[in-house]
Formats: sequence, structure tokens, C-alpha cells
Amino acid sequence: MIDKQSNLYKQLQERDQLHVLKFWDELSAIEQDELTRQLESIDFSLLDEFVNMLQQSNEMSQEIEACEVHKRCECNHHQEVGEAMIRKGELGVLTVAGGDGTRLGWSGPKGTYPATPLSGKSLFQLIAEQIVYAQERYGVTIPWYIMTSVSNSELTKSFLLDNNCFGLDRADIFVFEQKQVPTLDEHGNLILNTKSSFVTNPDGHGGIISGLQQSGALAEMEGRGIQYLSYVQVDNPLARVVDPIFLAMHAMDDDSSNEVSSKCVPKTNSEERVGVFCKKDGRVSIQEYSDLTDEQASETTEGELTFGAGSIAIHMFSRAFLDQIASSLPWHKARKKVAALEGECNAIKFETFVFDVLPMAADSLVVQVKREDEFAPIKNANGDDSPATSQALQASRSRRWLIEAGIDIEDGAEVELSPLSGASPREINVSEIPNPIKSGQQHVV
Repeated sequence: MIDKQSNLYKQLQERDQLHVLKFWDELSAIEQDELTRQLESIDFSLLDEFVNMLQQSNEMSQEIEACEVHKRCECNHHQEVGEAMIRKGELGVLTVAGGDGTRLGWSGPKGTYPATPLSGKSLFQLIAEQIVYAQERYGVTIPWYIMTSVSNSELTKSFLLDNNCFGLDRADIFVFEQKQVPTLDEHGNLILNTKSSFVTNPDGHGGIISGLQQSGALAEMEGRGIQYLSYVQVDNPLARVVDPIFLAMHAMDDDSSNEVSSKCVPKTNSEERVGVFCKKDGRVSIQEYSDLTDEQASETTEGELTFGAGSIAIHMFSRAFLDQIASSLPWHKARKKVAALEGECNAIKFETFVFDVLPMAADSLVVQVKREDEFAPIKNANGDDSPATSQALQASRSRRWLIEAGIDIEDGAEVELSPLSGASPREINVSEIPNPIKSGQQHVV
């Protein structure tokens, strides 16, 4: 038995959590060590916060109003300003990659999923190649910070190393693990998963903010001179990872605090399942689609959805701001069924959301971009936001950008544009591409 005079035992006793030791005498020495280590990892002040939250209502204020949305500027001035900032080494890339490919029928981290229509490049490769292209274009190192889950961290590292980091220097890739927090039953008790472990859950995509601080990544990037972080989720192969214009808008906007900027696309219809940008208590926020009333979801202003600025989970963060608020994100609770030692049970999972940083900023900028250029997520095996819909959108953008660059593509030809070929139509080197690309051909540029 854990020493009854130990601080760990007293912490459990004070919180009526000694039931996690009920099988102690049945455990092997190795299992006892494993349980002890897991118990020692508990942040008991956080556990107390979770228990207190169980007594609070889950209801949130529904009072929201429309927020201002700016169109993405295509002017040369913003392009030049953003490029100058990148050349100075002020930009890093931040990616959430904690998910696995189970829902897609894929065994492995989601970032390893073959996402492109012709070559089957992985989601990780698409991000890496955008960074490689930008580094060569601007003559600078752009570090990549990746948050993984506990379960896929080693697999992610191995995948990147096995593929030579897709041309990036491994010293410029910083992989850190998402934190696990206790899952509780409806009475605030830890839930035994086995006789020697209790149930935990990842702390949500907002954990990337606290994880940056706790892992030392924020300090590391400060040492590099990184001032801004381009945030993307791994499952959107059309995300512009290095976007000089967006960076310039974030840094230059006079009406913003220059702490957080976000991209949005117009919702396709009132029922589309995406969070929307709005204002709550005068601060730019995101309202989850599930928290919109039917009236709010369908409300229109001058023929457009009032709350139609759909979030695509692409943000620009100022590093100093993240350092300031890293430990301040609020927790949310969600009721879930979980597998437990004594069978499936009702449980409460606690998570943080990355978009909760928005209202912490004095003001933040929301920038509308073209859906067809920047949003083709892979979330479901079939139907909307599936590999099939994403690959069709990827192929459409490749075709459109190549035509804008001056390439003639005959009907029936299939094309895929590599991130290494350019981040916009005007950057594509057409001299290396056959013209025309004939019907019946498959061409990866």
C-alpha cells in the first residue's frame, strides 16, 4: 500500500478518492509502480476545480451579436510587408496533430493519412512541403511546432524521421505531447479503467496553448526571435500554412490588438456544422454550431446569414500574447460514455478550446477567405468533409491555379499541384510544366 503518511495518500484521502487503491494488494509490483506514477501525475488543484465545476450549470449565454469581418487583402503592399516579416525570421508554424485515423479506417496518426488525389501525399507532408517552399523562397528557417497525443507521439516522430522530415531539418521540428487530465464520474470520482489505472482524456485542442508553455516551446521560439505563429489543424490539406498577406493583416490592422487573427469562410447554409464568429460581451468569440439557437442560425441581414462567418480553425497568434494567457483558458465539461473496469459508465470529460483565446484579446481580426482556396477538411470516412470531397476540392484548386498561371488543361486531364511548386498562381514556374496538359493524362506538378 502507498505509505499512509505520504502526501499522495493524504491528497487522495482528503478528496475521498481512496477507491482507486481498492485492488492494490492484487497488483504486481510493476502494476503498483504504474498506478503510483499515474496518481503522482495528478494536478490536485485542477482536480478540485473539476469537482467544483460539476456543481455548476453547463448553460452558456446565448446573447451574441455579429462581428466585423474583413476581406482578405490582395494588394502588393500587404504581400511585401508579410514577406519582409517572414524573411526576418519572425514566423513559426503551429499544428494540432493529436488525432488518429480510426474514423477514416486508417491505422496510425491522422497526419500520416494519404490525402492528395494522385500522389497520395500525407497530411504531414503537405504542411512540411509548404514550409520547405517558404524557407527556400524567403531564405529563412521557419520552425514547426507540433502537438501530438500521448498515444501517437512516438509514431509521429518515427514517421517524420523515416521520411527525412520531408526536407526539413529535424532540429527545426519541435514535437510535444498533449496533456491528459482525469475523467470523472457524475459524483466527481476518479474512474478505474483497470485495477491499476484510471480513466483520463486529452485536454482538448486548447491544450496546445498551455502545452507550448509547459514544454518549453514558447521559450525556445522566443530565443529564435519568433514573434508570430501560424496555427493550422493537420486535417485541412488546403490550409495556407505560410500566408504573407494574412500575417501582414494581423500585424498591421489598426483596429485590432494584433494578438489574435482568424480566417473564416461564409457558411454554405444555416445548417452547416461549423462554429461561427460573433461578439459576446463586446469581444470577438466563436459560438459552436451546437450552441446556436435555430433562430440565430437562420437569421439574415441584407440577405446574408447574420452569423455566417464560419470558422476554419486557422489563426495567427502573437507569441507574446500566448505567453501571457497560456494558463488562463477556461475548462469546458462534456458528458460522455466511457469504458471502465466495471462496465460502461456515464462520465464527465474536461477540455479546453483553442478559440477561447479570442475573447482574451483586447480585439481580434476576422478575415474572410475563399473556401475553395483554403478549406477542404478530412474528418469523416464518407459524405461531407471526407477524403472524396477533400480530394475533389484539392484537384479543383490545382486545376484553377494552373490555368491562372497560364497552363492549358484539357478536359479529362487530372492534375495535382505540389506545395513545392508555389503558394499562389503567380509563383508557379510554368516553364517546367507541359503545356497543354492533355486529356487522359495524370500530372503531378
